[in-house]
Amino acid sequence: MVGFRRASGVLLVVLVVMATTIVNGTPVVDKAKDAAESVGDKVSEAATTVGDKAKDAAASVGVKVPGAKAGGASLDIKASGAKGDGKTDDSAAFAAAWKEACAAGSTITVPKGEYLVESLEFKGPCKGPVTLELNGNLKAPATVKTSKPHSGWIDFENIADFTLNGNGAIFDGQGSLAWKANDCAKTGKCNSLPINIRFTGLTNSKIKSITSTNSKLFHMNILNCKNITLEDIGIDAPPESLNTDGIHIGRSNGVNLLGAKIKTGDDCVSIGDGTENLIVENVECGPGHGISIGSLGRYPNEQPVKGVTVRKCLIKNTDNGVRIKTWPGSPPGIASNILFEDITMDNVSTPVLIDQEYCPYGHCKAGVPSKVKLSDVTIKNIKGTSATKVAVKLMCSKGVPCTNIALADINLVHNGKEGPAVSACSNIKPILSGKLVPAACTEVAKTGP
Repeated sequence: MVGFRRASGVLLVVLVVMATTIVNGTPVVDKAKDAAESVGDKVSEAATTVGDKAKDAAASVGVKVPGAKAGGASLDIKASGAKGDGKTDDSAAFAAAWKEACAAGSTITVPKGEYLVESLEFKGPCKGPVTLELNGNLKAPATVKTSKPHSGWIDFENIADFTLNGNGAIFDGQGSLAWKANDCAKTGKCNSLPINIRFTGLTNSKIKSITSTNSKLFHMNILNCKNITLEDIGIDAPPESLNTDGIHIGRSNGVNLLGAKIKTGDDCVSIGDGTENLIVENVECGPGHGISIGSLGRYPNEQPVKGVTVRKCLIKNTDNGVRIKTWPGSPPGIASNILFEDITMDNVSTPVLIDQEYCPYGHCKAGVPSKVKLSDVTIKNIKGTSATKVAVKLMCSKGVPCTNIALADINLVHNGKEGPAVSACSNIKPILSGKLVPAACTEVAKTGP
């Protein structure tokens, strides 16, 4: 507005000059024309300044300017020195390209090839939106090296408006040697191996068409993110790959996982504390340990889990289907407003499971009730085949029993020699509707398979 006031002042001066010139009998056409052009330039300049300041103000308060996308020149990773031959360490080339792209807000393109990288850190904040366009695959060293707890092989951290277009690119963790060295069963600690891909502190970002194979530990870890969408995701590792959760989500709000095919040695999707407003949709899971909320209650000061929807999924040949698991003897916690809906089970052991006595490897306070409160959970339209006689197992805490747990339209069949499928419950009175096969809570749930 200051610019406009100045322009108006200039216009007033011009009019005075024109009037004076006419009185003196001097020609005014040329002078008026020059003055008008000067005023027009100043007005235009003032408008541009106001527009720029409006954009800056919007950015400063976190308002996303519509149409924001990566600008600047596209950077070819091979121009930064990458070989893509599967033998040369290309880490330095990726680091150099990221530094340049992050400083300007631009696109990095990765041509076809096999890019061996020791480790990579793509860190923000960046000056503008950045896009990573992958047409080649990334490969980790096969050797096993201990690392800082929860560290990653490929790290994306503290970035806004980021796009990763994988175009089917593979992130190969080469984890077979690491699985043999994994000592989780003895120590209960699994953090010394790298996670394949970590997304930490991303905002308004999209990850599309990438596959993680043979991770040494978790495949993907999504932590402290807001408004992030993952589409067309692949996870591939054999059943013997220990603690290779497919996609772990924690302390994040507004994550959408839309379309994934997951084969791994642990949970296909695991949902940790602090997760809010999560949608998991069109996921094919198996082999693996199913889709799990938890485990919860292992550590003090865990944040509530609220607003989780898992729907339109296929779970096949897994150790569990959909489950919620909390540790006995836990600190207080909350998990609420959860929906499992429209899920098909194919030869799944315990397709529906609430386990508030979760105690892997015996590292827990057995017999002490969990203090994680489960409430407002709906399990609806679950159908298919159970590999175990107990198809539905709801084992809630006797210290803080589950409340408002609803079962609706369940049809799970077991064809084994043990007889037809059954439903077992403890410390719960579920709300029932629709046709339920097996009938709800005909047995008492017990610890163990």
